[in-house]
Amino acid sequence: MADVTDGPLRTAVIIGSTRDGRFGPVVADWITEHIAQREDMTADLVDLVRTPLPTVFPAYGQTPSDEVAAQLGAVSPRLAEADAFVIVTPEYNHSFPAPLKNAIDWHNEQWHAKPVGFVSYGGLAGGLRAVEQLRVVLAELHAVTIRNTVSFHNYGEIFGADGKPADPACDAAAKAMLDQLTWWAHALRDARRVRPYAV
Repeated sequence: MADVTDGPLRTAVIIGSTRDGRFGPVVADWITEHIAQREDMTADLVDLVRTPLPTVFPAYGQTPSDEVAAQLGAVSPRLAEADAFVIVTPEYNHSFPAPLKNAIDWHNEQWHAKPVGFVSYGGLAGGLRAVEQLRVVLAELHAVTIRNTVSFHNYGEIFGADGKPADPACDAAAKAMLDQLTWWAHALRDARRVRPYAV
């Protein structure tokens, strides 16, 4: 597990969609801007299009090939160094995108005893069904999911040409989620310092 410090919380913002024409980068830029305005957090944007991960896993217990290790090397150390995560996800067929599940499955201890916040977007459901399923998956990896979420229902009607939602309630929701995320991130970082997390 990565060393911990007393500095700003290192937050990995993961864009879960890799679909052509995806809206994810717009949402990710918006939440990353909120993080940048805070003195207690820094953001590392992990885009699964720019850093694609393999979809074929080695046999259980076997070491990945050099090629696979090189692909993982663009993502795994960044997740290990993170104190917290924000997952930006749409909803596909009442669930979350396959590339996001793939990225989660390639990692294990990188998630342990770390908090995860969610920013979702979609149609009427606003991506909330994707978030609920992610909570179950991440619990298996010993992550702590944050109760408050940011959810954009019918997102195409909310964001303006400037890439920002016009409703100030969206900014308030982002602050509430990030406030909870930082509380848990500090608490868990301090706890890992005192007593390494054991599975």
